[in-house]
Amino acid sequence: MTELSAPPATKPTRPYFSSGPCAKPPGWAPEKLKTEVLGRSHRSKLGKTRLQYAIDLMREMLQLPDTHRIGIVPGSDTGAFEMAMWTMLGAKPVTALAWESFGEGWVTDAVKQLGLDPTVIRADYGALPDLGQVDWSNDVLFTWNGTTSGVRVPNGDWIPDNREGLSFADATSAVFAYDIPWDKIDVATFSWQKVLGGEGGHGVLILGPRAVERLESYTPKWPLPKVFRLVSKGKLAEGVFKGETINTPSMLAVEDAIFALEWAKGLGGLEGLIARSDANAAALDRIVAERSWLGHLAADPASRSKTSVCLTVEGADEALIKKLAGLLEAEHAAYDIAGYRDAPAGLRIWCGATVDAADIEALGPWLDWAYASVTVSA
Repeated sequence: MTELSAPPATKPTRPYFSSGPCAKPPGWAPEKLKTEVLGRSHRSKLGKTRLQYAIDLMREMLQLPDTHRIGIVPGSDTGAFEMAMWTMLGAKPVTALAWESFGEGWVTDAVKQLGLDPTVIRADYGALPDLGQVDWSNDVLFTWNGTTSGVRVPNGDWIPDNREGLSFADATSAVFAYDIPWDKIDVATFSWQKVLGGEGGHGVLILGPRAVERLESYTPKWPLPKVFRLVSKGKLAEGVFKGETINTPSMLAVEDAIFALEWAKGLGGLEGLIARSDANAAALDRIVAERSWLGHLAADPASRSKTSVCLTVEGADEALIKKLAGLLEAEHAAYDIAGYRDAPAGLRIWCGATVDAADIEALGPWLDWAYASVTVSA
């Protein structure tokens, strides 16, 4: 039997590489969260003030223009995107782009739940559909950054200014990591648990003026659950976008998000967050380039994610990846780096801003050790 080599001497200080929920910001600790609002009503003056403060910070960090509203809604990114689909789709034909599991999920809901007949433009994991095929007389659903495939749209240039339909962007792995052109986006959704490392359960819904116009001029043919209702007496429920949430939020999760947003502000805002994510992705790129057994699932660098980076592993199947990831977790060297269950067998390493580049760099030798260990024992 071949003797396994000793593990590397240096571990990542924070081995949190999960693609959701993601690593907490550096320096985070539960005792650092403000707790004055806990046990108080979210509709109290203090509760509304903290919710509005979280919204104001998100607007500032995203560099979101005044033309766009931002609200905290139930159900994480999934709830926010479902809310947008259920309240606005049906007025025009729909085109859905799908190149990974979440995009496919929106296709399923459009067809099976809403009874629509969308035009679906697909690509395999690791590739991007031909964006030039999109008919912008339709409403268009897409993920800005495919969390489970590591493939993203390169920019917003493919979205025309004179579009007739609405652009619906599931941006949960993209916000705070890319400079998103908000004039191209009518609806965007995300959750705190991705790029901010926040807690799950809460979504964020961003509406441009064309989306508001749709909400106020169109009534869907299907009934809407209470948690999806954004219109009252034919007008947008403006309170939702001023901290008056539809249902009761976790104020502890709100304070956790505020901590992350204040941390981001201390970095210099969006530019600081982008710089950290860029540095992390570059560090992982170097690791991949130096190893013949590692590769990027997203072959084209122009559409390769710099947050949820998906890697191929030579000779790997699902069992080998599970063993490799389990070995690293047992050594407390890397947590939760196996690829998504529906994706090709491989690794997925979060490189968003809450991860430190030094920890990505320290991961390289551990990947070597784990791969050698599982292939020798296979």
